[in-house]
Amino acid sequence: KALCIACGSDPEKGTEKRMGSYLMTTVFHTSCITSGMFITAMAANPLSVNLAAALTGYTITWGQWALAASVPCGILLVAVPLLLYIFYPPEVKDSPEAPAEAKAQLEKMGPMSEEEKIMAGSLSLTVALWVFGGAFGIGGVASALVGMTILMVTGVLTWKECLAEGPAWDTLVWFAALIAMANFLNKFGLIPWFSNLVVSFVQPLGLAWQASFLVVTLVYFYSHYLFASGAAHIGAMYAAFLSVALACGTPPLVAAIALGIVSNNMGCLTHYGIGSGPPFYGAGYVPLTKWWVIGGVLSVFELSVILGVGSVWWKLIGFY
Repeated sequence: KALCIACGSDPEKGTEKRMGSYLMTTVFHTSCITSGMFITAMAANPLSVNLAAALTGYTITWGQWALAASVPCGILLVAVPLLLYIFYPPEVKDSPEAPAEAKAQLEKMGPMSEEEKIMAGSLSLTVALWVFGGAFGIGGVASALVGMTILMVTGVLTWKECLAEGPAWDTLVWFAALIAMANFLNKFGLIPWFSNLVVSFVQPLGLAWQASFLVVTLVYFYSHYLFASGAAHIGAMYAAFLSVALACGTPPLVAAIALGIVSNNMGCLTHYGIGSGPPFYGAGYVPLTKWWVIGGVLSVFELSVILGVGSVWWKLIGFY
């Protein structure tokens, strides 16, 4: 928002279409795309991995998820801003003063401090361990603890500051509960019952697993209109729909990763469907009707790319 206002685009002055409407919409939609590119890009992605492991007995690695998402999501990162530029363009299409302003602000900030350098190094090490740690027996939890320990030992982060991160503790507690609930739903037969119910509807149609998986994904994706959180949707429906996909013959790795990726993209549908939605919409640059229309139209395009291009890519890299 500060960038938009600096460029003379302020909804309070009626100049939101100058640049802010396009910028807010583009950043929001691309953030939904990038959230699906890596396990560590969205808080609920590890929940998808754990639920998939409970059902398939196989744990998706950071590298497998990133490789699977790289081509379809990479295409979306290029195509979505271009589509928005065509159908929801900014009034200002050139800003030659931007590079000079950015350079001035960087000079004003000065060089990186020691704490910033430690933070950058710790983050790089943590991500590297997430990516390559599995080869050395280092799990995701241990990787995160290594990064946090470095920050606390060096004084970049204090325990008091950790305790003040209420949303992070909420995530930790709720995810543990959601994973336990999902495991017990499977153990006591609710998920298998639901899976068999849907399969009994899909199988008589005589569809191949590709078409069956398309139906499953569409229902899973557009049911997000009923949810105000990606994590809540994943906790409530991911395991059940993954079970249905597996029962219809979908290769386990394809089903688990595809549903995991679209669990992020479905946040684009509404202004409340993902955590980043309310702040972007609340900035006041995009009317509600326009927000929903753009989300609905782009959702069709994004699903087409993820399932269409993705299925070819996943075949090439040996996922099925």
